[in-house]
Amino acid sequence: MASRFPGPEQSALTRVEACLARIAEREVRVGAFAHLAADAALALAARRDREERRGPLHGVPIAIKDVFDTEDMPTAYGSPIYAGHRPVADAAAVALLRAAGAIVLGKSVTTEFAGWKAGRTTNPHDPARTPGGSSSGSAAAVADGMVPLALGTQTGGSVIRPAAFCGVVGFKPSFGLVPRAGVKTLADSLDTVGVFARSVPEVAALARVLCGEPTWGADALARPRIGLHPTVHADRAEGAARDLLHDVGGRLARAGAVVRDQAAPAEFDALYSLQRTIENAEGARALAHEWHAHRDGLSAEQRAAITDGLAVTPDAYRAAQIHAETCRAGAERLFGDHDVLVTFGALGEAPVGLADTGDNLFNRIWTLLHVPCVTLPVGRGPNGMPLGVQLVARRHDDRRLLGVAQWSAQVLEA
Repeated sequence: MASRFPGPEQSALTRVEACLARIAEREVRVGAFAHLAADAALALAARRDREERRGPLHGVPIAIKDVFDTEDMPTAYGSPIYAGHRPVADAAAVALLRAAGAIVLGKSVTTEFAGWKAGRTTNPHDPARTPGGSSSGSAAAVADGMVPLALGTQTGGSVIRPAAFCGVVGFKPSFGLVPRAGVKTLADSLDTVGVFARSVPEVAALARVLCGEPTWGADALARPRIGLHPTVHADRAEGAARDLLHDVGGRLARAGAVVRDQAAPAEFDALYSLQRTIENAEGARALAHEWHAHRDGLSAEQRAAITDGLAVTPDAYRAAQIHAETCRAGAERLFGDHDVLVTFGALGEAPVGLADTGDNLFNRIWTLLHVPCVTLPVGRGPNGMPLGVQLVARRHDDRRLLGVAQWSAQVLEA
């Protein structure tokens, strides 16, 4: 995938003007933004051009998912309950990006509270299809060239899946690596800040700032050890996705990777459903204020999710968490002697329709295990829509994951 990340020779003002021109041309069709701060971004870009360069993000426009607090623009969390809400401070991740010189162009559309009620965003490749969720606006804005970078969050599959559907690179770091202060909570033991870009090096540049890892890069890791992991639910994937996974494994092996099949121990199979149990239970508690004080302002989808969460007994929640913790402790058995696992990024192409953001089946387990994941866009499906594969590494092995992802991207783009 060709990068649109601007070089240091391009002025911040030129970058912002180009993004705003693209948004003016395409926003009516894509609907990626909940709020656009055009005048403020132009003024800030002019100031950035007069400043000493702070690093690779200096003067780079970025979209922020509308679950992150921003002190200078509304934050509605995808809900009419919070229409016009103005936080008093930036979320920590936003503050880190501003300090690095990035320019917040606006707030991208999210599903309601990063949950199940879809927003108005369409897939840039086909407006009749979903861009995925819950970070729908962020993925679509990057895919359509409106911004080079965007922030999202993932509780189930809300970075990896929309990246696959929209044909961009999505990165969900290890749980807790990026600060979540100032992000609207959905499920406290799952919520993870993630990023979107058009290449792995761009993702790495953004992750360096957010994760406080100044030495991180995306240096290609030669001859990686890759476990091909179709998962126990491979039969749920579309034929094109299954063919793609097999093809990717073969191409990486021919390029020098050590590629072997890697199945999961049986105890990991339960994690697919237990993630839902935990998300619903924690979501019902996190949205207690909205449920009790503004229930009529919640969508039918959100009320149903909270109702499901309230039905989870303390014993069931406790058992789900204990099983998840046991599997995290035994994750070495899942990875074996591989550097990364390669698996499905989504079931297949983005589905037709905008009411549903697609199934996050192939993402839940990795979010629950707290491990880092990257989606790489690879080819097209039978309807011409993007397909993606997902690379997964051990928790806190994010740097190695980015290195393997960069090597793999170079192979798969050749």
